[in-house]
Amino acid sequence: MKKSTRICLIALVALMILSLPLVVPSGAVLNDSYAAFMDFAWDSEGLMTLLVPCAHAENAAEEAACSLPIDFTPGMKPNPAGFTEDGYQDDSITIKLETREEDGVVWRIAYVEIADASQMRTGIAGSKVSSSRTALVSSMAEKYNAVLAISGDYYTNDPNKTTFEYRMGNKVRNKSNRKKDILIIDENGDFHLFVKSDADKMAAFNKSGHTIVNAFTFGPALVIDGVLQTTDKDYGYNPNGKEPRMAIGQMDTLSYVCVLAEGRTEDSAGVTHQTLANFMYDLGCMQAFNLDGGNTATMVFNGQYYQTGKTATNERPQSDMIYFASAVDPSSWEN
Repeated sequence: MKKSTRICLIALVALMILSLPLVVPSGAVLNDSYAAFMDFAWDSEGLMTLLVPCAHAENAAEEAACSLPIDFTPGMKPNPAGFTEDGYQDDSITIKLETREEDGVVWRIAYVEIADASQMRTGIAGSKVSSSRTALVSSMAEKYNAVLAISGDYYTNDPNKTTFEYRMGNKVRNKSNRKKDILIIDENGDFHLFVKSDADKMAAFNKSGHTIVNAFTFGPALVIDGVLQTTDKDYGYNPNGKEPRMAIGQMDTLSYVCVLAEGRTEDSAGVTHQTLANFMYDLGCMQAFNLDGGNTATMVFNGQYYQTGKTATNERPQSDMIYFASAVDPSSWEN
């Protein structure tokens, strides 16, 4: 409804109410009838609600949340009051942290639910995706207002440049690598996994009409369409060795989990690819993908490392990161 039309209707209703004493004999408008009329007029489903732009408290927060641009601008500044020791919450994002110790391994788990796909983002160390610059994930997390940030696939570390990479809709390179698996994240925030750069499946995806927002070449794929994968024992990245590992999974629409398996410490030996796959499957992932691990594996929450022994002095600089951001305008909670 146009604003001018709404104003006219409001004025008409007001005029009708004010004229009742003039056109109706005194006492003819019974109290019960008048009260019923006013109840209807101001009821949440009534006339005034349709005519007057409401500022109900329950809608204010929703109006403050918005989609973020698909580019390298930072996310919205998170509300400090939304942080707790084990998570963060505002009207656009919920993060819950969990630590498990199982069979000599320390697992760091972050469950993430977002309101809009644009809140799952990537940040880069340089000003352009083609830059060879690197930076600490902790520094990039601060730069991009990340609530939660994890290491990506460190695409500049591939000397042969034979990977399929997109960052925030920008193509870095799109060469297939038949020895590596690919993760594509589309405009809806949905994961698509391609084992050994499956050419037929890639062709079908290209015809689907989806947009590539982010894409990574690392792997292996751990869970595909809810099916646990038997990981390739000859895959790269020491698949059968116990190493620190980083993985990301999609559990449902706009629902994700980031997992870091600590390793190379006194308290945690690390895991193989298959153990990581089993863990992601048991968490309930529909899709799950292994990212760069070893000393690269980094998880930052609220500007702090969510892992044992990681400091700014021993964190490995990287080209990129994956992060989750708030989409609530700070003006809704500042002051």
